Amino acid sequence: MAIPVIDFSKLSGEERAKTMAQIANGCEEWGFFQLVNHGIPEELLERVKRVCNEFYKLEREENFKKSTPVKLLNESDGGKIESVDWEDVITLLDDNEWPSNTPGFKETMAEYRAEVEKLAEKVMEVMDENLCLPKGYIKNAFNSGSDEDKNNKAFFGTKVSHYPPCPQPELVNGLRAHTDAGGVILLFQDDAIGGLQILKGGEWIDVQPLPNAIVINTGDQIEVLSNGKYKSVWHRVLAFPDGNRRSIASFYNPSLTATIAPAPQLVEQARAYPKFVFGDYMSVYAEQKFLPKEPRFEAVNAM
Repeated sequence: MAIPVIDFSKLSGEERAKTMAQIANGCEEWGFFQLVNHGIPEELLERVKRVCNEFYKLEREENFKKSTPVKLLNESDGGKIESVDWEDVITLLDDNEWPSNTPGFKETMAEYRAEVEKLAEKVMEVMDENLCLPKGYIKNAFNSGSDEDKNNKAFFGTKVSHYPPCPQPELVNGLRAHTDAGGVILLFQDDAIGGLQILKGGEWIDVQPLPNAIVINTGDQIEVLSNGKYKSVWHRVLAFPDGNRRSIASFYNPSLTATIAPAPQLVEQARAYPKFVFGDYMSVYAEQKFLPKEPRFEAVNAM
């Protein structure tokens, strides 16, 4: 069983209806799917791979050797370590400080973020259409109030992660199982080194590496907006003894001040999810990321 692979370019051709149906199936039945021919130039993706690999070697590798996961594994008595992830990660935002010692990193990643943000908005418009919502519904739901205050704008962040070789991969997680808190996630994963898995029907299924594809998954807020038609899905990353897995995940999330609730058009009898402010949800998620999601909805409903 493999997660769906969808040719995004066919949305603008004779196979539009079939492609829309494939994306609907990816959202409804899987919560994960891969896009090929998505419009992000291959030349840019090749540059992203190169600068991220160089960045890790130049600016992160030595520090990871002194990190908490490495220390805990070295001190382990053979029991599974459940409190940390075997991951090196930085987050790129529009307004935070970016690494500056790797030639071309800042310029390349800024260019990539602009492209992947455009793709996110196209994917959300497809979701709008498949859910029979007005065009721009999800994007508008993620923004709140006037555009003049940047706190009202939808949040767009990019995590650059590496999962270095692990000498005892059976004792530690690459990344512990969780669902994503936010909206739409766009992942540019390693071409060769696997490890990402999703939970479907009680089984962990590999998200197969596919050169220059973008993996899409839906977060908790899409589950709420769709009144449960689209589900956020448990996923994890395994640690491996060989190779340094690269993973670049971009998150198109609501602003912290946005009010999230099931779209009225999708509520037939009763809302299956509460109405809440996304910032309140993130406060709960910060404490419960690796726990079942249903109590998070209950907790935010009580706030």
